[in-house]
Amino acid sequence: MTQRAPLLAGLGVIAVWGLNFPLQKAILGQMSPLANVGARFLIVPVCALLLLLWRYRLDWPRLTRADAVPLLRVALVGQVAHLVLAAWGMRHSTAFSASVLLAVGPVFTLLILRLLGVERLGRQQLAGVAVACAGALAFTGDKLLQLQWRASLGDAILLLAAALFSYYTVASKPLIERLGGVVVLAYGTLVATLPALLLTGPALLRLDWAAVPAWTWWGLLWQVGGGGFLGWLAWGWANERNGVARTAPLIYLMPVVAGLSSWAFAGESFGWAKLLAAGAVLAGVALAQFGRR
Repeated sequence: MTQRAPLLAGLGVIAVWGLNFPLQKAILGQMSPLANVGARFLIVPVCALLLLLWRYRLDWPRLTRADAVPLLRVALVGQVAHLVLAAWGMRHSTAFSASVLLAVGPVFTLLILRLLGVERLGRQQLAGVAVACAGALAFTGDKLLQLQWRASLGDAILLLAAALFSYYTVASKPLIERLGGVVVLAYGTLVATLPALLLTGPALLRLDWAAVPAWTWWGLLWQVGGGGFLGWLAWGWANERNGVARTAPLIYLMPVVAGLSSWAFAGESFGWAKLLAAGAVLAGVALAQFGRR
C-alpha cells in the first residue's frame, strides 16, 4: 500500500484537476473572467500565507532584490496573465477543449527551450510537435469551418495561455532551484496579488455579489485551496516518491476526466472526429515530451 500511495495520490490529483474544468466553466457562467480571477486573488494570498506558516512557521526565507524582480515577472506571467487568458478562453470555448488545448503546454516548453538554445530537439520530438500541431488544427478546425469566430478565438486564447504557462515553467526553474518550489509559489502569489487586484478590481466592483449562487463561492474555494495549493503539494509529493518519469504521464489522463465529466455533468457532446483529434494532440505532446533527444 505504501508503494502504491504516490500513484494513488497522482491519480487523485488528476481526477480533481480534470473535474475542475467543467466546474470552472460553470463558475464562468456566473461571473466574468476578470471577476473570476479577481475573486481567486481574494483567496490565494490566504493559502500562500498558510503554506508558508506550515512549511517555515514564522522563520520565512528572505528574498534578495536580485530574486524579487524575476519572481515578480514570472508571477505576473504565470499567475496573472495565464489565469486571465485561460478564463477568457474557456468562457468562449468548452471545458473539454480547454483541457486538451492547455495540455499542449509541454510542446511550447520544448520550443521555448529550443529558441533559447538550452536544448536541441531530436527527430521523435520534432515529429511529436508536428503531430500535436496537426491534432490541434484538426481539433479546432470544425469551429473555423462553421464560422464560430468567438469559439475559435477562445481556442486561440487557450493556446496562448498554454504558451504563457510554458514560459513561466522555463523562467521559474532557476528560481525554484535557488529558493525552492514552496517559496516561488507562495511568494509569487503574494507579489502578484496587488497587480492582479488592480487589473480585476473594476470587474469585482461591477459584480452583483448577492446574485452569485453560494455553490459558486464554494466551488471557487475548492478550486483554489483543494485543486490548487493542496493539489500541487500532492503532485509534488507523488513526483518525489515515484519519480517524474512515472508520474508525469498521468497528466494525459486529465483531458479524459475533463471530457467524461463535461459529458456527464454539463451535457457537452463531441463526435469521433473530435475525439480522434484530441487523441492526436495528446499523442503528439507525449512523443514530444518523452521522445529521445
